Amino acid sequence: MGFALSIFIFVISLFAIIMIHEGGHYLAARRFDFRVLEYFLGFGPKLWSFRRGEIEYGVKAVPAGGYVKIAGMNPFENDVPAGDEARAYTAKPVWQRVIVILCGPLSHFLVAGVIFTVLIAWVGDGHAAKVVEITPTINGQPSPAALAGLQPGDLIVQIGDVQQPSQVQIGEVLSAQGARPTQIVVDRDGQQIPMTLTPVYDTKLDPPRYRFGISMGPVPRPIPSAIWHGFGQLGTMTVQSVQGIGRAFGPSGVARMVTLLTHPAEQRNGSDTSSLIGVGGMVGNMGAKGEWAQFLFVFAYVTLFIGIVNLIPLPPLDGGHVALALLEKVRGRSIDMKKVVPVSATVLVVLGFLSISAMILDVWKPIPAGP
Repeated sequence: MGFALSIFIFVISLFAIIMIHEGGHYLAARRFDFRVLEYFLGFGPKLWSFRRGEIEYGVKAVPAGGYVKIAGMNPFENDVPAGDEARAYTAKPVWQRVIVILCGPLSHFLVAGVIFTVLIAWVGDGHAAKVVEITPTINGQPSPAALAGLQPGDLIVQIGDVQQPSQVQIGEVLSAQGARPTQIVVDRDGQQIPMTLTPVYDTKLDPPRYRFGISMGPVPRPIPSAIWHGFGQLGTMTVQSVQGIGRAFGPSGVARMVTLLTHPAEQRNGSDTSSLIGVGGMVGNMGAKGEWAQFLFVFAYVTLFIGIVNLIPLPPLDGGHVALALLEKVRGRSIDMKKVVPVSATVLVVLGFLSISAMILDVWKPIPAGP
């Protein structure tokens, strides 16, 4: 599949995530009988819409997101229809408001978990290593794998003292062992077979390294296990996302962005913040190469990342609405939302600066591709 088509699929998928996010708000609001006014994709001038019951659905001209409009949520609009005052956002109990708001970002966790599950059921999770090919010779001599009698389909269940090694762990053991004999155990059709292999230094690789002479592939998991590990992976990805948010939006992240913008000679690295332009280029290359598993993994990570950003407890983000509702509960009286506007404006300015700066840098100073 071509580069451009892969990016197109990525963008369309992001729009789908946006509408799923808003759908989370929408379904929860309907469940608790909030007065929902609109459910739109995009902002700005209206391109097309239709009304079903009391709700207007449609598409607007600026494809920069989407929204569900709930009566009484915007302090600057008197949009509560007569007779629906009890269904307005501010009239509802705090716990219902919190659920309505959380159902948006939490939908990202659900979608990411489903994608991780599909990946693990399809190609595995990298925590098991199966031999898919044997290299007959290395440096003109029979490879250690060929001498030991390894076969395609063998599952490496132990190497040295490491039980159930991943592909990464196998590489780490080989690097540590060097040319010393290495004990492994393989599972072949349910039979445990111990072997001793002496790695050889393959000088034809770049960089040269010790090898057994095998190519390894992942082991797909059955559906129940894939579901368990797929949703379990959300924990690891959430930690990585939170760390990424801290780097991007913290003082050091802002300072780094300013340095990159004001110093032409300063180059970016793999840890720098990237915009959807940079991510789009990356997934475009993956799609063009047919690396669909990696494509889906990146998309799932982006989906999760956006959901976690929305949970930051600052208005106008969803997490900010939750924080304000809980603060209102603790205070025992309502909050004048008009007084929160300066905070919302500041947050939007910072997010806008970081987003636009990252876009500029993705065009001007693309992050170097990995080896």
